[in-house]
Amino acid sequence: MINAQPLTLNAGLLFVTAFVAGGLNAVAGGGSFVTFPTLIFTGMSPIAANATNNTALWIAAMASAGAYRKDLKIPRRDLWILSITSLIGGALGALLLLSTDAGVFQRLIPYLLLFATLIFTFGDWFKARLPLQRDAAPPPLLKLVLAQFAIAIYGGFFGAGLGILMLATLAFLGIKNMHAMNAFKVLLGSCINGIAVIPFILAGVILWQQALLMAVAASLGGYLTAHYARQLDPQLIRNFVIVVAFTMTAYFFIHS
Repeated sequence: MINAQPLTLNAGLLFVTAFVAGGLNAVAGGGSFVTFPTLIFTGMSPIAANATNNTALWIAAMASAGAYRKDLKIPRRDLWILSITSLIGGALGALLLLSTDAGVFQRLIPYLLLFATLIFTFGDWFKARLPLQRDAAPPPLLKLVLAQFAIAIYGGFFGAGLGILMLATLAFLGIKNMHAMNAFKVLLGSCINGIAVIPFILAGVILWQQALLMAVAASLGGYLTAHYARQLDPQLIRNFVIVVAFTMTAYFFIHS
């Protein structure tokens, strides 16, 4: 059963946090660390909050996709393969979420947030220590497909930290151009979150008023921020997200 307080009591809070999340996702990622806990705080059940958050941020991702389209330089065949892989993995992850008992998912939330927070916080540290050559050849397609399939399942199931996980994996596999990595993140993340919406709709777990309000706010935040992303120092934004992420993780460990 879906639980939430009336939208009118929380509309302002949801709009502001979704706007911030859209901007964060356009610059450094981590928007779900803001929106997912907010939905929980407004009284929504965890699975409904996850589905609603996924839907809102997927719609918003479309607003910033155009900002990176020129940086997505990859053979059309490889792009199709990775996109299909993301669709299959995202659908499987969503179905896994819907088949998970609500109480079990509630208990998993702190650990999922901790995993996403650690990936977000230490991703650059691990990337900096990888023994990669500056002029290394692109990774074999099979490695990309396997990695993306695993990431897509996680994204369909939970999704927080999905973009950072993709960026870390792409760097690990030898892709170094940050703009190209962001283009991959936006496109493939849209495939994962977009396909996951279908099982959520069929299961009736999305709260559409909240989702659409947040989608508008996050789209506005993402659109206004994406065009200035290259002029901003993302580290300051990352530090803010890290503080929020650890705070939210600690909160859910204490109250789980």
